[in-house]
Amino acid sequence: MDSSMEEEEEEVAAAPTAGKSPAARARSALLPAMYLPFLPPHLSQVVSSEKQKLDFSKSKEACLSYIQDAMLQKQWERAAEFLACYVESLEKDFSRKSVGPSEIIWRMGAEILSHHPQSNIKEFNSFIEQMKTLGLKRYLKICLEHTFHLLCNGLIDEAYQNLSMAESWRFGEYSAVQDKEKKLIQAYRGLLDYYSWCKQKNILLEHGQAGFEDLSVEQEMHSCFRKAAVNLQEIIKIPGVWDSFVKCYVDLLEFYGDHNEARQVLNEYAYNSKFPANPNAHVYLYQFLKRHGASKKSLISALKILHDIVPSHQLMIDFSAMLQKSKKRKNQRLGLEVIFAALDYAAWKENVKAWSCLARQVKQIIISEKHLEWIKEEWNSRKDWWPAFHFSRYLAKRNWQENESLSYEKAVVAGILLGKGCKYFKHVSHQGCKAQVKRFRVLKRFVNKHNHICMRISDLSDSSVQP
Repeated sequence: MDSSMEEEEEEVAAAPTAGKSPAARARSALLPAMYLPFLPPHLSQVVSSEKQKLDFSKSKEACLSYIQDAMLQKQWERAAEFLACYVESLEKDFSRKSVGPSEIIWRMGAEILSHHPQSNIKEFNSFIEQMKTLGLKRYLKICLEHTFHLLCNGLIDEAYQNLSMAESWRFGEYSAVQDKEKKLIQAYRGLLDYYSWCKQKNILLEHGQAGFEDLSVEQEMHSCFRKAAVNLQEIIKIPGVWDSFVKCYVDLLEFYGDHNEARQVLNEYAYNSKFPANPNAHVYLYQFLKRHGASKKSLISALKILHDIVPSHQLMIDFSAMLQKSKKRKNQRLGLEVIFAALDYAAWKENVKAWSCLARQVKQIIISEKHLEWIKEEWNSRKDWWPAFHFSRYLAKRNWQENESLSYEKAVVAGILLGKGCKYFKHVSHQGCKAQVKRFRVLKRFVNKHNHICMRISDLSDSSVQP
């Protein structure tokens, strides 16, 4: 915020020499016939010229604080009134510089006008156009802000026109920053071309079987494809997070059967070290590989990196199940590790599929009596906190009341990890047997039969009673 405030006095464009001042024009756009309430004394008090010079900076900071407070409380009329005062205070600044609108003014103004009950799209457009004219160094950023507002109001054609005008805009010496912003403008125009392509494609698909032969629709669709592809492929070459652009570009390539190019794009997006770590990049690659029948090795490779980045991702159930079906011991071991790690997170506490996946794997190990050390290794790092986190008596009662399937799967795991003395297992198995549900009777016999193995995993004696 401090650096933004310092920019208030930066000269970004020469003010008009005739007519209203930039501050007055901005203020009139922000406040169409709005009433200004009484301001705090130090903002409205009439003082000497010398005193004003000394207190100007303090008053300006206080005014920004009031604006911020009003915006946080969604008091948009109040925020607009204080922003108008702020603009007026800049106009009365004793500096001889011509002051144009800084980023803080147009960002706050845009946000306020987007929510103000008296505002409309005409007033917003008027304000933004003034900001474009006065803030030349920020012209492209303001154009993007304008585009997003138009899109939020369903004005697709106007947004496209705004981006087209921005793309042809030039100011001063062409810089690297301006080049990046221009590419971003082109990329968003590519997204709108993709949107138009989707509409034309849907028309063709809906009428295709009925003998629809409108060549103009097909030609328009191919034209939109070419324009979208050109713009989208440029932005995804720049290191960054470009999820929406990548997905749209891959969709275009897949529709026209260019699967090799699509795969290359996704591989580059996921594995290029110049790009920031991005879980979605590996999700998109995995989904693409799965759609096109890739090998299990390729699927596992994609999800392995996703697991390293986000062990709580929802695809970890699929990953664990896939690893469990593998013939390689290291993959089976990893499958157990993956599902244990997922259940460390609160979001998975009541996920029936996750508990079912873990219950199935630990039961198989107990029955075969092979690789018991796998379970023991995973349990050793969790035995101090999982009982209270997952297997308390309170949770046993609640799970049984709310979801019988969940309580069953958790009881399987609790019985194996903590033995037949575990309170969670005892409560759920008792309730299940009392309700004469056959699988709970089978579960109770299973845990009793293998209790000596369960005790080896937990390093407990048969007489121990667990939480």
